[in-house]
Amino acid sequence: MNPHTLQVLYEDNHLLAVNKSAGLATMGTPAGKPSLLEAARGYLKERYQKPGNVYLGVVSRLDAPVTGVVLFARTSKAARRLTQQFRTQTLQKRYWTLVEGKVTPGAGTWVDWIGQDERHRRMRIVGPTLPGAKEARLAYRRLRMVDDTSLLEIDLHTGRKHQIRLQLAHRGHPILGDRKYGGRRPFGDGIALHCRSLLIHHPSKPDVVALEAPLPLSWQEFGVIGS
Repeated sequence: MNPHTLQVLYEDNHLLAVNKSAGLATMGTPAGKPSLLEAARGYLKERYQKPGNVYLGVVSRLDAPVTGVVLFARTSKAARRLTQQFRTQTLQKRYWTLVEGKVTPGAGTWVDWIGQDERHRRMRIVGPTLPGAKEARLAYRRLRMVDDTSLLEIDLHTGRKHQIRLQLAHRGHPILGDRKYGGRRPFGDGIALHCRSLLIHHPSKPDVVALEAPLPLSWQEFGVIGS
């Protein structure tokens, strides 16, 4: 069985939402290397017997080791409207993560400024006046402790590259499996960061669409089960 078999969470004439597996890039891979975008295009092409190229706009994306909800637009109009929601943050992006140590206090809001570390191909915390610095905001709450591991729920208020990974590591709580940002404990095939849900406004109807992705089996080792 293909470990990256597409798991569809929601589908209509305007949207396609899927549950991304660990180790699969959302897009931008070299020719011949799989990506979630190509898998989704192949799914639509086969399901609807579409000749030629299939339009699919990437509205959200996740790092390769991250799992969970990824949203695509099936029309250019839907892509524009959904992209605007992400740009203006008129939606809700919620993540679950397992991190090293006990995060205290049990809830809060973090605001940092993030910049690119070109030499090490990662992001870093910088001063707000540094050229290219971008504000990174999130709110978190600790759901429970599993041994010396915190299970956190995170509402992401900005969508900066590696934002959650960096902000947690900066405070001494790297995500399990995230060696790039100092994680010492292994975790399954990727890292313990999962886009649990997206709450969006439908681009063509006056509806709110709730998208939720089940947790990978690797979370069960830590007693965390989410269907």
